[in-house]
This record gives sequence, structure tokens and C-alpha cells, in this order.
Amino acid sequence: MIYAMAPENEAVLEVEAGSTVTIETCDCFEGQIQDANQDFGTLDWERINPATGPIFVRGAEPGDILVVHIEDIQLADHGVMTTGPGLGVLGDELAANAIRMIEICDGKAMFSTDIALPLRPMIGVIGTAPGSESVPCGTPGNHGGNMDCTRITTGATLLLPVNVPGARFALGDLHASMGDGEVAVCGIEIAGRVTVRLDVLKGKSWPLPMLLNDDVVVTIASEESLDDAAVRATKQMVHWLHDEFGVELAEATFLCSAAGDLRVCQIVDPLRTARFEIPRAIVAKFGFSFA
Repeated sequence: MIYAMAPENEAVLEVEAGSTVTIETCDCFEGQIQDANQDFGTLDWERINPATGPIFVRGAEPGDILVVHIEDIQLADHGVMTTGPGLGVLGDELAANAIRMIEICDGKAMFSTDIALPLRPMIGVIGTAPGSESVPCGTPGNHGGNMDCTRITTGATLLLPVNVPGARFALGDLHASMGDGEVAVCGIEIAGRVTVRLDVLKGKSWPLPMLLNDDVVVTIASEESLDDAAVRATKQMVHWLHDEFGVELAEATFLCSAAGDLRVCQIVDPLRTARFEIPRAIVAKFGFSFA
């Protein structure tokens, strides 16, 4: 278990590129919350947003891209939500801390006696070691980290930078469901297991992190302000279309404006995260193909 992504973290596992690995995770509180009446003062805030890893991928060298195929997410039988003063968008209005324990039953998250939410499993924290600094797992960045992007789910392929030999990949902070924005400062936080296949792509200089699924190609950016994150995610998509396929900048801008979507990932972490999505079928018109 690690609480920061850093080049000096000792690998707990070494695998060959192309390997499939199943990773067990704690929830973002490392299991510290077990009761809705629990006192927040009992929490160790140094144990928040842990990630499992890092995993050393043989053959991954700085400048490469780590290709993370998310094959499966299995969830525990209960999750937790929490908010309160200083937490989330309403942190300036809430007078007391609140905890909600949520059972997972028959493929639903039992939010209340009247509301059963469909499960939408996703990974909140996922990334590689930065090149020289140590970044807390709760902070997103160019290395990945706590992006809290709802697209990071089963069937997606996440592309991350390799900044150090072996990439030193880790993940955690699963959610049984979370809306874009993560406005309460949490989704339905939950422990579980994630199965990924780790490949290495060489010879590409793409704006990372990126994500692919059957429907869209996504650029992801994290900045101090949501405005800056949104602008950078958009520019990264336009420049990728220009650099990779030779699409003129004006045409790429028109295409993104007509067919793309700029979306919020989260607005509650130390850096804000936005993403830009363009239909994969459109990118395929330029010859893009990615297994």
C-alpha cells in the first residue's frame, strides 16, 4: 500500500509487458469507517486514498506509454460516503460531518430504502510514478493519480506516461458509483479487486493521460482551476489530431466544437480534472486504430 506515487517506491511485483494482474484495493479510507455514527476524529487522515502497488513492468522505459487495459472490477459488499464542513462543494454550508453506509445487493447500491442505484464501478486513483517528485495519491496530475474520471472503468484502456524505468504502476480508490464532479468529495467509496493487462507502447509522443473505449477517445488534464484543466484537455485533443493525423488546427478545432464533448471529472481534489471526448468513429476516419 502506498500513499504517494513516487519514483523511489519499492515495487511489490515485477511483471512482463503483456501480463494480466489482479489487484486488491482498500476503500479510500483504508477501511477505517465501519459505522455511520463513527466520530470523524477517530480517522487517521494520513491513511487516505491508498493505492496498491507499485508494479514494475519490465521493458517500460522513460518516454514509453504504459497501456492499461481494464478488464474487470469486482466490488466488496458495502461502501461508504462522507461529507461535512470543509469537504466538497457544500463544505461551506454543512454544519456537521455525515456518513452514509451503503450496502451492495443484487447488482445495486442501496442508497436508501427507496433508492437503489445501478452500479457504475470505476477507479478513482490510477497512475505511474512521476519522474522526480513524490505526489500524494489524492492529487491528480500528468502521471494520472486521483483523476476520479468516470470513464476509467471496465472495458476502457488508459494510457499513462512512463517516467521511470518499469513505470511503477499503482491503483486504488474504487467507487461503486460516482457522478461527474464528485461534488460531495466522494463517490460510493468501496474496496474491491481490479484485473488489468499491462502493455507498453513505444515511439509515440501523445498528450497523457489519455483513455480509449469502444465509443470515444479522451484527453484528461488536471490543473489548479477547472477552467485551466478544461482548456488544456481541449487543446491536447486538438493538437493530438493535428500532430498524429495532420489535421489542420482550424479543422481540428471545428471538429472538436461540433462533435466533441468537454466534461468535468472532479472539482474537489487539490487539482481539478477535466476531460475532452471525441467519438472514436470520427478518429477512425483519419486511420486511427488501437487494439
